[in-house]
Amino acid sequence: MTAQDLNKHSTPILIRLPNWIGDVCMCLPALHLLTQAGIPVVVCARDWAKDLLAGLKLEGFIEMTDSIRTNVQALRQWRREHPSHQLGLLMPDSLSSALTFKLAGIRSAGWRDDGRSLLLKWAYRKPTEPMHAVEAWFELTQRALSSWGIDARKISLARTLDLPITNEHKQSAAAVLREAGLKTGQFVLIAPTATGQHRGQKKVWPHFDALARVLQNNRIKVAMCPPEHEQAAANRAAPTVGLIRPVNLGAFCALTRMASLVICNDSGVAHLCAAAGARQLTLFGVTDAKKTGPWNPESCNMGQNGSWPTAGEAVTRVQLLLTAKP
Repeated sequence: MTAQDLNKHSTPILIRLPNWIGDVCMCLPALHLLTQAGIPVVVCARDWAKDLLAGLKLEGFIEMTDSIRTNVQALRQWRREHPSHQLGLLMPDSLSSALTFKLAGIRSAGWRDDGRSLLLKWAYRKPTEPMHAVEAWFELTQRALSSWGIDARKISLARTLDLPITNEHKQSAAAVLREAGLKTGQFVLIAPTATGQHRGQKKVWPHFDALARVLQNNRIKVAMCPPEHEQAAANRAAPTVGLIRPVNLGAFCALTRMASLVICNDSGVAHLCAAAGARQLTLFGVTDAKKTGPWNPESCNMGQNGSWPTAGEAVTRVQLLLTAKP
């Protein structure tokens, strides 16, 4: 299929996004690239991604689950209703994602990891040079477009993620802020939790309680807004900090922009902040900022793989950030 075919039929690309919040955020430049190339996009992702990406102009959204069978059925149903939709782009490098699209009759492009070559129409070797995850997914999208006869090499990778935040998201964030008795620009938002582990190590900085108490002693309001299933862990990590009612991801992104500063682990929250363009301090101890850090040139990062920052170091940095002009 050539660029002329794509333009003639306005054929969308069915793009399979990863299952993690941070990874979906880091795929935003790839989505923007497809849009700038004039290609309609159908997103295939977990249900929460629909709200997060509501500000993007998408051709459609297909919910993906843990079940290959359910996902194949959903894709086949979509194709019955849209017979011309036959091209796929797989951002995950899992065998299951390639198998799902193959069984659904979608000709797909993706990395050739995990023995997937026979399942992909266009299989590419991963770059050998070290790359940030954002750069790697952007490179993958450029290669796929080239295979489809579209030269997108002139479209450069932006230094920001540029997530569009809807008015509904902003209104929802403003509502929960009023409920919590907080005002825009007059509170610090902390995110003291992180799901999963990295190579068997917890991705949670251990000093959120000490940091919060110092800020509160200096009459700085501190709040946190974890999802419901993380509230207990958040309370254990920072017992003196009040909770803001949980909101959907799009509203949470809007909320991060209302804070004077967001302090978080290298987790999904760090990437949501980067996507929203919030002021953020991201704490590292078991991961590498050069590979998975927030894609935001304004982000302040502390720590490194194998060495968390101390509580005192973080307090000093936070004080400097709060006194500096945004």
